[in-house]
Amino acid sequence: MNHKELCIHAHFYQPPREDPFSGKIAPELGAEPYANFNEKVNAECYRPNAELGNFELISFNLGPTLATWLEGYDPATHQRILDSDHQNVARHGVGNAIAQAYNHTILPLATRRDKETQIAWGIADFRHRFGRDPQGMWLPEMAVDTETLEVLAEQGITFTLLCPHQVHLPDGGWADSIRYYEVHLPLNRKIAIFLRDEELSNRVAFDQDMTQNAANFIHWCLINKNNANRLYLIALDGETFGHHQPGREHFLHDLLTVEAQRAGFRVTYPARHLQEHPPAGEVKIVEDSSWSCGHGVDRWNKGCTCTPGMSKWKGQLRTALDRLAGGIDALYLSETKDRVRDPWALRNAYIHVILGEMSGEALLHEYAAKALTTDESRRLLTMLEAQYFRQAMYTSCGWFFEDLSRLEPRYVIANAARAVRLVEEATGISLEDGFRRDLAQAESWITYENGADIYDQIIAAHPR
Repeated sequence: MNHKELCIHAHFYQPPREDPFSGKIAPELGAEPYANFNEKVNAECYRPNAELGNFELISFNLGPTLATWLEGYDPATHQRILDSDHQNVARHGVGNAIAQAYNHTILPLATRRDKETQIAWGIADFRHRFGRDPQGMWLPEMAVDTETLEVLAEQGITFTLLCPHQVHLPDGGWADSIRYYEVHLPLNRKIAIFLRDEELSNRVAFDQDMTQNAANFIHWCLINKNNANRLYLIALDGETFGHHQPGREHFLHDLLTVEAQRAGFRVTYPARHLQEHPPAGEVKIVEDSSWSCGHGVDRWNKGCTCTPGMSKWKGQLRTALDRLAGGIDALYLSETKDRVRDPWALRNAYIHVILGEMSGEALLHEYAAKALTTDESRRLLTMLEAQYFRQAMYTSCGWFFEDLSRLEPRYVIANAARAVRLVEEATGISLEDGFRRDLAQAESWITYENGADIYDQIIAAHPR
């Protein structure tokens, strides 16, 4: 490397806010004057950044659930975002967009089969939108374990982004974010790891004084950071630029179009850097680590002090969902037995039906082990739809915040409820009683309602 390079990676994501029974988003308090937070964040962040041309200048991932909503609500902004990647492919031979695991699932807490599905669905969604295979993939909450990297590499992903504290050198030392490294995996595979600059990323994300003026920000970097030839990689939530920090879309634009070049930085992105520079060396993964929990992945599992109050409900909610997932999978295998050649490959391929690329009947014809009756096809397609909501019930925001009574845990319980009802429609078997018993163990420390209470409220709002 013979110069300084600056890369800003923006993680753009919203959870699926749609009611899984109606497909509609209910009005959300706090989003006023907009109906919900998707509309609010779009007006404050996605649309203005797209109109300024910022997506062309950054590295970014667009979460599939957000992209699906955006395509329907604001197709012009959605298309501008896609075009920004197309322009970089035409200019440099590689794009600046990367994929994301589909449902923003915490992958180290997922089974290998769920990892495979989440990554396969994320790749398929990316290919559907951007018209090419992704080189990189964003790991939700940067949560990582070696098995996740193995699945990424198996499915053709060549790089991801992590924090320095999530890796270490083979001798145990800490790696610097000066350039990318490689992790060596079984079967002679490897994957490139880009490390974000922790201080710069956190300053941009949380210190609004730092982002008032792009020239001052670059000047601070030159004075306070190692000014050697290196890669300065800033990675943070894309909603920082306009939503979390109003008006910062203009800071981003000024930084990347004027001030960075004036200070001697070349603006780049990981895929471009990868094709121009060799790795700095090999690193080992710190298993079950993430960017937003100092306790690894406990924030989304058994709970920890990253959120206030009593977090025991988190482990109890996950246990309830894990048991439900086991029941759904057992019935799915029962329905597919002797009817489908590879049930899990079929589930992975169901994304093409979700994306509207093929009909459910055409998909079943491709994977069926024999001619299927109309009733068999109906039951299998209903079970595949149940698998879709079974994946959605692991959306990470259900555990991110402090209490079970918030909207986010309700989203994951609602998706679980939809899966329960679909399974019963397909098989005549109800998993509800066992799920309710497990949910009842999870209790809000604020409202004192439990998970079964929330489930009952959801079901009452959606009578058969």
